[in-house]
Amino acid sequence: MKLFVAGLPYDLDDAELEEIFEKFGTVASARVTMDKETGKSRGFGFVDMPIAEEAKDAMESLNEISLGKKMLVIKEAEQRSGPPSGGGGRPGGGRPGGGGFNDNRGGGGGFNNNRGGGGFNNDRRRY
Repeated sequence: MKLFVAGLPYDLDDAELEEIFEKFGTVASARVTMDKETGKSRGFGFVDMPIAEEAKDAMESLNEISLGKKMLVIKEAEQRSGPPSGGGGRPGGGRPGGGGFNDNRGGGGGFNNNRGGGGFNNDRRRY
């Protein structure tokens, strides 16, 4: 079972995240998500525990405890189906090259930076 873990201290690394969860059972992997531009933690990560009962026990035991200033939020990670898709702005609203910006707040978009293809999707519900 893959778990999404939010509210992590920004100085926590992969090994420390694994150490927290291995108290509840086998941990196949533990990864803190890092910002690609700054190289710093984004404050969330993913833990893969192969035995569902152990993962559920960890989720119930650790959810809403504080490791720093924030409370942990732990839930089962949603499965991603391929790369995020572009938003596809309004017809004629984007720059040449297609794509688009979609932050799931409604409306079109069309932000593309004139680099062609793709686009940026800031769907905050996908983890």
